[in-house]
Amino acid sequence: MSAFHRETVLTVKHWTDTLFSFTATRDASFRFQNGQFAMIGLEVDGKPLLRAYSMASANHEEGLEFFSIKVPNGPLTSRLQKIKEGDIILVGRKAVGTLINDNLIPGKRLLLLSTGTGLAPFASLIKDPEIYDKYDHVVLVHGCRQVSELAYGEQLVDTLTKDELFGELMKDKFIYYPTVTREPFRNRGRITDLITSEQLFNDIGLPPLNIEGDRIMMCGSPHMLEDLKVLFEARGFTEGSTSTPGHFVIEKAFVER
Repeated sequence: MSAFHRETVLTVKHWTDTLFSFTATRDASFRFQNGQFAMIGLEVDGKPLLRAYSMASANHEEGLEFFSIKVPNGPLTSRLQKIKEGDIILVGRKAVGTLINDNLIPGKRLLLLSTGTGLAPFASLIKDPEIYDKYDHVVLVHGCRQVSELAYGEQLVDTLTKDELFGELMKDKFIYYPTVTREPFRNRGRITDLITSEQLFNDIGLPPLNIEGDRIMMCGSPHMLEDLKVLFEARGFTEGSTSTPGHFVIEKAFVER
């Protein structure tokens, strides 16, 4: 267990039957870049049971926050969804991940494309003041099946835009675009379709996809990531990595169990 910090759960909030978030203490030695993930989990029968979770908290915050799906028979999430204040979770000592700005070629507009709990790393990134220095516009797109699943993101954005510091930083730069696929809502449709049809850009009043200025981060369902990668590469966009920055980056670590 020496590879892990033992952290105490501070709060737990259940947003829907399938989604919850929780906060925990943060060891002073745990460092990460906004957008990264760590292995977290529980000790079960004396052994660590772990999955990759993006930090939804920013690296300047004292505690840690995570946003999780609930899977009834998932080895970890079936247990994790029952945690309460005072319980102990395990947090790996090393943070990794591709969703960091250094992996992108400098650009003018940052598109953060997410579905479900893939929102988590972007919850961290939009609390990074540097992002607003580097881009003219930061567009957070969050796709869900039902309106209720947007609640975590809506509250996050509402809190940040009312914040004394971030409200000023975000005022002319940040755009939040929630979209739903299975219920009536002001924005409807899959992210891939909204980009292809240019509906997304028409709705936010900005020019369509442009390889010169657009930089993209993606996190969410494997199907979405695959479709978007094909779409972007067909338009000449290249995937970035730690060794070679590109036009877009993908986080493939995604909690489904």
